[in-house]
Order: sequence, then structure tokens, then C-alpha cells
Amino acid sequence: MPMKRFAMLLACLCLVGLAIRPAAAQTVLRDAETEALLADISRPIIEAAGLSPENVHVVLLQDGSINAFVAGGQTVYIHSGLIDAADNLNEVQGVIAHELGHVVGGHVPLANSGGAGTISILSLVLGAAAVAAGSPEAGTGILMAGQRAALGKYLAFSRTQESQADAAGARFLNTAGINGAGMIDFFKKLQNMEYRLAIPQDNSFNRTHPLSGERIAHLEDTLHNGPGWQKPTDPALEERFRRVQAKLRGYVDDPQQTLRQYPLSDQSVEAHYARAYAYHLSGYPQQAASETAALVAADPDDPYFLELQGQIMLEGGDPLGAIEPLRRATELSNNHPLIATTYGHALIATDDPKYLPEAEQVLRLAVARDKENPFAWYQLGMVYERTGDQARAALATAERASMTGDPGLAAISARAAVAGLEENTPEWLRAQDILLISQNALEDRERRRN
Repeated sequence: MPMKRFAMLLACLCLVGLAIRPAAAQTVLRDAETEALLADISRPIIEAAGLSPENVHVVLLQDGSINAFVAGGQTVYIHSGLIDAADNLNEVQGVIAHELGHVVGGHVPLANSGGAGTISILSLVLGAAAVAAGSPEAGTGILMAGQRAALGKYLAFSRTQESQADAAGARFLNTAGINGAGMIDFFKKLQNMEYRLAIPQDNSFNRTHPLSGERIAHLEDTLHNGPGWQKPTDPALEERFRRVQAKLRGYVDDPQQTLRQYPLSDQSVEAHYARAYAYHLSGYPQQAASETAALVAADPDDPYFLELQGQIMLEGGDPLGAIEPLRRATELSNNHPLIATTYGHALIATDDPKYLPEAEQVLRLAVARDKENPFAWYQLGMVYERTGDQARAALATAERASMTGDPGLAAISARAAVAGLEENTPEWLRAQDILLISQNALEDRERRRN
């Protein structure tokens, strides 16, 4: 969203894509408007959970399945397919509440499987012993029985965690005064999927999650009696959700599908958004420009409309024309790092040296406020390269390589930065840190190979 940014971080429209390790190398979709919405709708739930909104992050992944998960720490990952399938904002809030139940409960998938791992390892040892003793049939039987026992133990443990997260999520929604209908409605969606897939509804023994019907039954009383039950969602938040949902569909879905879903007869804001992405991605720049012009005409001071207009110009080969809308978008968004990065990109893309000082200023501020933005570091490195500052160009490359999982490049670049920067300055010390971290990562990698 600038996600390949919804900045792609490497180049496509307002949506950025970035592969990350915590989510199994799935693609993170980053977009200023989307991240602001997710932060706003999750903040009261996070506070109700006794956590700090500054430490909890809701991250959107490009994945068409209807899913969300946590992978340790305080980050909730939501699949794009879930946003697409949601009928309203409240359903997404229900999912976030459930995942925060996992966070508060300290549930880490596969890290603590309730003893299942121990059973599995023990079965392997006994099975190997039986085979060595000349009884391969007995060994195989032990292995299979042990694996079944391990799986059953793990599934039971997983179902317990899911039930605990359901209960905690319902409690968070009630404490926050948020309608719990969305949580129940979402489980009903999952239940309908179970029906379509002919999943038996009489026994959840072989499942990682309780049956959706069981979950609904357990949650209804708690949520029906909550202070937020049937409380309507703020219309302004719901409108923001529809905008984000349309942007996501325009970026992720096949353009023809998007144009069918949002025909020209639909002149709503979300339809203009979706069609702008669809036209841009399918190579119709004039139509894309027309859609963004309609958005800007409707609200000339909306930073996200201006961001989209500027990015379409930039990626359409008109960086000079993109400067003004992106400058205005950056100002109106209080220098949001993602929007500022696109603005800095446009300044550099003009190939006019007079814009490089402004680009450096904009990008330095962007990386100061969002250090986990490799595209911003890449652009800042280009500024330093063009102005002849090789040491800082190397440091920017080291920063980018460090966060994208390339310790070899990080080490080489950090070493060059250390050699060229003044000793004991903050930048020199930062280069030293990256060098040490990347060298340790390389040594760990070598040990694993051996």
C-alpha cells in the first residue's frame, strides 16, 4: 500500500511490499493511511489489554487467505484476505482482540507445545532403539504411535490457547466498550467455510482450533452482556475502513476483477481509489490520473489523495510533476515517513542536483522516524552517492542490508563507513554496531552450516 508500497518498497504505487523473516518471508504491505487506521482501531483494545500502544504493532501481509496470527512479541499480523473478506471494521477489531489475547497470554506458536515436542523426540529415540535391536516393525509402530501422541497433545494444547485467546479478546472488547458483534460475525464466517468444506461439526479433536460453533456459543453470553453490545461503529472510522479496503483490493486483486467490483457508475471515494490502482497497475496512466484527479477535487487537503496523485505521476515518468502533490502530502501528514520517502524519491528522480539538499533533509527525517524502512535508506544512500559522500552512502547501505537480512553486504558496507567517518561520532558508532551485529550473524550462519 506505498503497500509494492501500498514507496513498492521498491516501486509500485502507494502500496510497498517487503519480505520479512518473522512472518515466514511473507510480504508486508505498508501504507500510511492503512497503518493510521489499524493503529486507531486497535488502540482502545490494546489499552484494555493492559498493553502500551507504542509497543504493539498491527502489520498487514499480502496473503489472500482469511487469517491473522502472532509470532511472539507484540506484533499482530493480519492477512490481506481477511481485510478483503470483512464486512465491516468491527469484524477486524474482533480479530485483533483475539490475537491480542494470544499476546497477553504469551502464546508463541511451536515454541511451547505443551510437552508435545518431548513426546515426539522420545518416540524417535525408542523407535531407533527397536530398529537397532532387529525389530523394524516394532520400531515403526513406536514411531507412528509416538507421533500420533505428540500430535494429539499439541492439538489439545493449541485448542486451549485458542479458547483462552477468545475469552481474553471478548474481555478486551467489553472493557474498551467496543461492540463484540464483529467477533461473533467473523466466527460465523469461518463456520460457513467449515460447512462448505464439509468439516465435521461434532468433534474438534483433530483440529488446532475449536469448532467455530463452539467458539460462538462460548462467546455469545459474554459479549451480549458487554457495555458495547450493538453499539454502532463510528461512521468516520467505517468510512476510513472502506477506503483502505478498496485501496487494498485495487492493489492486490486482478485489475479486471477490481473494475467489475467498482464500475464507473460508482462515483464513491472508495471506487475512485480502487480504480486508480487497477488502471495504474494495468498500464492505463490517463485513466489512473483521472481517478486521482477526482479524489483531489473532492478534497484538495487530503494527504492520502495527494500522495496517490504524486506517486502515479512519479511512477508514470513525471517526477517533476509529482513534487508538488507529494510535498503537500508530506506537509499535511506531518511528515509521515512513508509519504516523505516517496517525496524524497521524486526529488531524486528529477536528476536535478538542485533538489538533492531537500531530498537529504526529507529522507533523514524519514529514517529518523521510521528506521525500519529500507526503501528510505536506499534513497538516502543515493543522495549521498550523488553528492560524493561515500562514507554515509556506505552507512545507508549497511542500514538497509541489516534490516533486509543481508549480513554480508551489511558487514562490507559498515566496514567502509567506519573507515570513512569521523571516529566517535554517532554515525561512526552506529556503523560499528552494524559491523559487530552482521559479523556475529555471519559467524552464526557458518556454525549452522558446519
